[in-house]
Amino acid sequence: MKISEDELIEALKKGKVEAQERFYQRFAPKILAVCYRYLTDEDEAEDMMIQSLLRALQNIASYKAVGTLEGWVKRIAVNECLKQLRKKSAFQMVPLHEVEEEDNDFAFEDADITYLLDLIRSLPEGYRTVFNLYVIEGYSHSEIAGMLGISMGTSKSQLSRARAILKEKLMKTHQINRSNEREY
Repeated sequence: MKISEDELIEALKKGKVEAQERFYQRFAPKILAVCYRYLTDEDEAEDMMIQSLLRALQNIASYKAVGTLEGWVKRIAVNECLKQLRKKSAFQMVPLHEVEEEDNDFAFEDADITYLLDLIRSLPEGYRTVFNLYVIEGYSHSEIAGMLGISMGTSKSQLSRARAILKEKLMKTHQINRSNEREY
């Protein structure tokens, strides 16, 4: 039997085990996908997914129903992943003079989504984190700077470099695919 989000929230607030199981079944795959975008190690991503769901369950009483429950849980997951990344403090900073101007003549939309996600996961940690926060989560550079304890310029440079790397990899793939098409 399917229950509404409001019914699930009320049951979770009452501590019902069945509701916790439904919560896990409903959100675990989505939250795991969020964690995989930030963390390349599968075990670490799974740990952060579990940590995020636990944190959400522990704080369900403070959920204000502004937006969706899924959005709230995803935000918790992003914050948990950022905490994990801060612990490792492995952000790769790029000097501003190395940042290329953005050239948007290549459409990322043309690429396969699974392949794009794999490319994003292959980015260095700092680039990947800023790219995810800005492009996928929709945070501004000032918000990212505050979340990561970096300057807005660093956030912008990380994003620019991430885009340049992704574009370069996509262009190489595109060229390989075109040369393979010519062989047939």
